[in-house]
Amino acid sequence: MKLKIFKFGLSKFLAGDDRREKPINNTRKALAFIITLVLLVIVFFIAATSGSINVGVGKLLRGLFVKLDQDVVAIWDLRFPRIVISILAGAAISVSGVLLQAVMKNPLTDPGIIGISSAASLTSVLIITIFPSLYFSIPFFSVAGGLLAYLLIYSLAWDGGVNPVKLILVGVALNMTFTGISEFCKAFVGGGANLSKVQSIVEGNITQRTWADVNMLFWYVLIGLILAFCLYKKCDLLSLEDKTARGLGVNVDRDRFIVALVAIILVSISTAIVGVIGFLGLIVPHMAKMLVGSEHKIKIPYTMVLGAFVFLLCDTIGRTMVAPYEIPASIMMAIIGGPFFIFLLKHGGDSYGS
Repeated sequence: MKLKIFKFGLSKFLAGDDRREKPINNTRKALAFIITLVLLVIVFFIAATSGSINVGVGKLLRGLFVKLDQDVVAIWDLRFPRIVISILAGAAISVSGVLLQAVMKNPLTDPGIIGISSAASLTSVLIITIFPSLYFSIPFFSVAGGLLAYLLIYSLAWDGGVNPVKLILVGVALNMTFTGISEFCKAFVGGGANLSKVQSIVEGNITQRTWADVNMLFWYVLIGLILAFCLYKKCDLLSLEDKTARGLGVNVDRDRFIVALVAIILVSISTAIVGVIGFLGLIVPHMAKMLVGSEHKIKIPYTMVLGAFVFLLCDTIGRTMVAPYEIPASIMMAIIGGPFFIFLLKHGGDSYGS
């Protein structure tokens, strides 16, 4: 009996009903930001100092800012790009989940589940396979692939309106299709210099990323995150019923397209570098909602920080837990995200389309 009461209370908490009755005070929001930032810094230093080359924090800082050290140089060249990419991609994919959930009015929406990430990944794989000389133009093609997938999912799920469950099912089907084609391309490449690039994108592995990949990702993600924050008012309005939003003078179709486009840009560019990372855009927005509430002015920036922390933590655990072998961050997220997704689907009630 107590277990049923606990499950009911937790599911209502995740669904946000308690949040509307008891808004989270500013002190708790500020505390959530501070604690998450501190945890991010701690994981950053653990990630930087742990691995085949072990150094202390003091030696790392001295090697970076005081005196050149060969171990620190190796860490700077090999480990730091991976850490920065994890932070950027974690923030971008998580925020894209927040935006897509507002656009589709479905808290189960995740770019990795509904096929947008796999479409962007497939586009990247095709470019590497067929036109390897266009490697540094991959972000543009990835965005095009993600946008096409979004339009396809929305059109196939449309039946006088978008059914939340049908949207998820269509997205999952397309996700598997795109993933299968990507795997075929990986087999088709066979070997050579392009195999590792294709394999890392398909499998969500960021082992061999360099500062060139950081440069390709940084500006796109930075601009995308700034645009995402600027859209917080539109996200709040899109969370309302369409009739209510139109009654307030909102151009729902235009705003929905703008917010979706920013979300697709964020997740597509990140996927082009780190591969498909499922459940990150689902778990982190719900955690953010639990900790800081549903107001997008607070939720979006907090999701950036929390997403960076979660993805860096998963990558660090996967890299160090069974060293010298590695577990890709995508697998770590799947292990955590699968049960979380099932829980939300089973206990979310009407809020999740049941």
